[in-house]
Amino acid sequence: MVERRAYKQALYAVRDEHSALDIVQDAMIKLAEKYGGKPTAELPLLFQRILQNTIHDYYRRQKVKNAWTTLFSSFTPKNEETEYDPLDNLRDEENLSAPAAPEDSLQQSQVIALIEESLCQLPPRQREAFLLRYWEGLDTAETAAAMGCTEGSVKTHCSRAVHALAASLNKKGIQLP
Repeated sequence: MVERRAYKQALYAVRDEHSALDIVQDAMIKLAEKYGGKPTAELPLLFQRILQNTIHDYYRRQKVKNAWTTLFSSFTPKNEETEYDPLDNLRDEENLSAPAAPEDSLQQSQVIALIEESLCQLPPRQREAFLLRYWEGLDTAETAAAMGCTEGSVKTHCSRAVHALAASLNKKGIQLP
């Protein structure tokens, strides 16, 4: 019964069945891992708080994902009829797909170098929070535990890092829409 109510709440919040199921599952796992020893009477309220925080984390991740998608969409070729994902065209050493054209490869490597350079210019704590949250995909609590700070500090460091990266990339000629 609790699961059905939680699912409906998550579905109402995110309006996507698969995401709602993932959110409820993540909340239940967090409850079991962190509060399994608590009295049974306390579990429903704890679960509600965990569920709400998991929904908020989902929206934060979506916001960052959308920001990065917007950033990379500026590299989309003009007048292209088909869907284009620039991340599909970035090469790494393990990628066995067909190589990009030389001029495309040069442009991609230059953009990647600019992003890496901008990341290196961030203060250490901002860089650490940014990479843990958005590169490694850790949630706020996991990032806070890894960094030895509060979740609020993680949020502050990440926000400042995103703004600093956007400003740095704009100065280097990468225009954000």
